[in-house]
Amino acid sequence: MVPPFDISEPAPDLIRGRTEIRKAPVANSIIRLFAFFSAALLTGGPALGAETPTVAQAEYQWSQSPHGRMLERILPPSITPAQLPEPKSAGARLTARYCVQCHYLPNPQMHTAARWQPIIERMVWRMEGKGNLGKLMQDMMAGVEAPSDAEAATLGAYLARHAQRAIDPKHPALATTAGQIYSIACSQCHALPDPQRHTAREWPSVVQRMKGHMAWANTVVGSPELRTNPVLETAEIVRLLQRYARTDTRR
Repeated sequence: MVPPFDISEPAPDLIRGRTEIRKAPVANSIIRLFAFFSAALLTGGPALGAETPTVAQAEYQWSQSPHGRMLERILPPSITPAQLPEPKSAGARLTARYCVQCHYLPNPQMHTAARWQPIIERMVWRMEGKGNLGKLMQDMMAGVEAPSDAEAATLGAYLARHAQRAIDPKHPALATTAGQIYSIACSQCHALPDPQRHTAREWPSVVQRMKGHMAWANTVVGSPELRTNPVLETAEIVRLLQRYARTDTRR
């Protein structure tokens, strides 16, 4: 068993390199666009692993919007188009094309397959300016393109194929105090993943990464100032996940 990490250690600064967005969104977005197109000119094409022009242009569009600060905070900057499953597939390309118009790119594992379909329907509805904020939603969606029915179907199939495999609600781990802590903490942002998704060796870094995402989204991360019952001890979550983790076949 790999020992859980020390919760006294600070969460990794996942927002490093993104703080400029909050301080100077316009300048940062212009730098992104300049860097991308410079790389393309020097190499004769997009740099390997670089964000597509669509993503860079979307971030620049946020910076010009009076609602940019709010759009920026909807999701943490956790994944790039090159890191998506099957990054060259039609589903991945559509995800990068449409989703980044309003927020950072979502990880397909954020939701279960069953949950993705109503989310896509709601997002398309909002892209069309039909959200429940009336005129404000129309203003926010100005210039935003909505996918066609065929594209939305491709998006749905792609996200469902790579969706989160949620833990069985009857899993014995959830009946424990640690399981309750796990449920409260992790369900704030996404479906509860099955512990078998990772090995005991992998889970500490995964949980540490999630702590950074939660700090970005200003959700509860076990801070002493936020009195939760039970207290959201990260070490308890790690020990729980490691106990029921997938067997590590590496030597």
